[in-house]
Amino acid sequence: MKNRGRFLLILGIALVVVDQVIKILVKTNMTLGQSIPVLGNWFQLLFVENKGMAFGMAFGGVAGKYLLSLFRVVLFGFLCWWISKLLKRGREPQSKEATVPTGVLVGLTLITAGAFGNIVDCLCYGQLFTESTYTTVATWGGSYAPIMQGRVVDMLYFPLWTWPSWVPGLGGHVFFEPVFNFADSCVTCGAIYLILFHWKFFAKE
Repeated sequence: MKNRGRFLLILGIALVVVDQVIKILVKTNMTLGQSIPVLGNWFQLLFVENKGMAFGMAFGGVAGKYLLSLFRVVLFGFLCWWISKLLKRGREPQSKEATVPTGVLVGLTLITAGAFGNIVDCLCYGQLFTESTYTTVATWGGSYAPIMQGRVVDMLYFPLWTWPSWVPGLGGHVFFEPVFNFADSCVTCGAIYLILFHWKFFAKE
């Protein structure tokens, strides 16, 4: 259990560090709306700030932002508690429960790390940086928003293609318009992985 717990902790910390390094580099080197092609027009670094949920969705103004930030903190705490509980399963003396598959714990760790990565933005960025604008780059040591009102940094954009004009309802629109970040990817990949490969475990749960 200790080895698996240590592995999951290292994995979670590594994912959060990668997420924060990317966000800080983008925030302190790019202006809002600035785009840097990575793979032509297929993959771009496009700096936007998210005031609400994942993929740019808004949520109820200032009050909604506080509620969303609080929800993220509670969800993070619950996931940490759940992973800790699952780690202990089947390890107690005379326990009849089977040990939880490592894959389940890894998937939950991906989701937990992603949630925490965006929590850092909401709780801290407003107090750590000056405001990013369309003409100026943010710097350290400023304060553009109260605690829990920081904006999440998004930058990953994959406009793979534009739908032909003759496609009903989609013509002229980009195939995948949302801009997201590494933390969002961790949550999404962790959830998809658990659904595809470990749905039986959660069905039993």
